[in-house]
Amino acid sequence: MDYTKFLMQLATAFLGSLGFAMLFHVRREKLLLASLGGLVAWGVYLLMGLVSDQDVVRYFAASVVITVYAEVLARVVKCPATLFLVTAAVPLIPGGSLYHTMEYFMENDLGAFSHQALNTVLLAVAIAVGMLFPTSIFQLIRRSQALVAKKETP
Repeated sequence: MDYTKFLMQLATAFLGSLGFAMLFHVRREKLLLASLGGLVAWGVYLLMGLVSDQDVVRYFAASVVITVYAEVLARVVKCPATLFLVTAAVPLIPGGSLYHTMEYFMENDLGAFSHQALNTVLLAVAIAVGMLFPTSIFQLIRRSQALVAKKETP
């Protein structure tokens, strides 16, 4: 197993997230945390490769983890979770899959195009659903805490 390949991928994920964090004008004191999210996302994706060879499963797991990462950091640092979630999701963008989808379309290879298009859509859905579940759970927890606090107030 070539660990330098994995380290290079993790470094690239970190730097890609850092670039987007800088593009979005993330404050200097939050740049490292936002960029680490990309490293975490790709690290989970790579680790899930030991469990499953299905990209959809790997993308879903990585999305769940970075959403929890973003929600927890949002409470600790006291800023919107979106700041961490968007920058952490950058390495997960299925750009290669989308590129190949368009390549097959332009080559008029409709069989390969439809297969690749379905794969690209499934990856996007896996990312979206992976972000939806933890966000919904955190929102339910917040609402239940607000209701309990409201009932305790005389």
